[in-house]
Amino acid sequence: MAQEIIVVHGNGTLAGEVQVSGAKNSALKLMAASILAGGECIIRNVPRISDIEVMAEVLEQLGARVERNNHEGRDEHTLTIDTSSVNSFETPYELVSKMRASISVLGPLIGRFGSALVAMPGGCQIGARKIDMHLKGLESLGVEFGIDHGYLKATTPHGLKAAHVVLDFPSVGATENMLMAAVVAEGVTTIENAAREPEIVDLANMLVEMGARIEDAGSSIIRVTGVPIGALHPCDHATVGDRIEAGTFLAGGALTGGPLTVRGIDPSYLRMAIMKLREMGCTVREGDDFVTVTREGDLRPVEIQTLPHPGFPTDLQAQFMLLAACAKGTSVITENVFENRFMFAAELARMGADIVIEDHHALVRGGCQLQGAPVSSTDLRAGAALVLAGIVAEGETRVHKISHIDRGYEDYVGKLRSLGAEASRELPYRNHRATIRVETEC
Repeated sequence: MAQEIIVVHGNGTLAGEVQVSGAKNSALKLMAASILAGGECIIRNVPRISDIEVMAEVLEQLGARVERNNHEGRDEHTLTIDTSSVNSFETPYELVSKMRASISVLGPLIGRFGSALVAMPGGCQIGARKIDMHLKGLESLGVEFGIDHGYLKATTPHGLKAAHVVLDFPSVGATENMLMAAVVAEGVTTIENAAREPEIVDLANMLVEMGARIEDAGSSIIRVTGVPIGALHPCDHATVGDRIEAGTFLAGGALTGGPLTVRGIDPSYLRMAIMKLREMGCTVREGDDFVTVTREGDLRPVEIQTLPHPGFPTDLQAQFMLLAACAKGTSVITENVFENRFMFAAELARMGADIVIEDHHALVRGGCQLQGAPVSSTDLRAGAALVLAGIVAEGETRVHKISHIDRGYEDYVGKLRSLGAEASRELPYRNHRATIRVETEC
């Protein structure tokens, strides 16, 4: 069947309140961590998105039972994962190639079985995102790797042993895999230059609830005291709110003027993004679990550099490039994390934006009036930003390849419509701005 597209009619409206879903980048790793429990874990506030379904299939291939409690009277955002019957440590290429986060089963499989056979990861095409740091960190714990017909084959011939590991870069994935293996390594493991994202803290909190001993998660140095695998047990854990979804809606509120409130998010997770919204002329109000953005004057230009947390998140770069394109003045955006993430600029330029790319810098000359156009999602966050662009563009915007958006945003169109946007999902073959005239001669 032909893939759906999102059709947006620009009405310049996004206002009201929206509840963010659980964090995709956290829930996926919590699901992987359940392998270590060897029993029935309950994970709450799990978004209904395609990446979660792929991870569920990965776990089921390993022998786990995964159920979404969507029966009458049950919460459809709760997963029950029983890993007591996991009897395999091999993940099939057909699933792993769909989603990069599948590599996160590497650490828990090694932790539980001492072995793993995992295909190389897939996901968005926004950069090389090699897994060298994952492997180097795990090797420090006593893991040996080989290649077996295109799969990573991991073994622990002498068991998992604690180590002091210094990561070359604060990689989120490498930190997570290290954590999930180190919790059962003999001794005290220190991870230096660790990733500090809120999703790391969420994973560490769940592991601690399972019986692990972890200190200082969320700082650049994490200490893990290993426990026997039998000391870990199932738990009941709620996923943190999705800071990137929240940031996306806040960018939409800044774009239209709002007022727009996102609920279900800790504002501290978005400290740098909130600071940039204020620099661009927005008024931002913060509460315990909500953020409200409004704007009355013109958007002002800004300088942004993407960096690991607590720096400006690369996953909000496209949304803020859109804001810069509509600002009065010239902005400079520097992408320091993923080398191909500026592919979005070419799609935004189709709508009238003036953007010049030089290496990993983007010069955005603002003040443009965006025009509706057919565009394509180049990755998850770019797709979400293109839909926002359509809301303030003149005429109709048709966003293709929305499977990228479905990977990370639950009911994105529905939430935008609840805020006043004119958007819908449609099949692409509807006759669009085309008239066929047949002339005959007598």
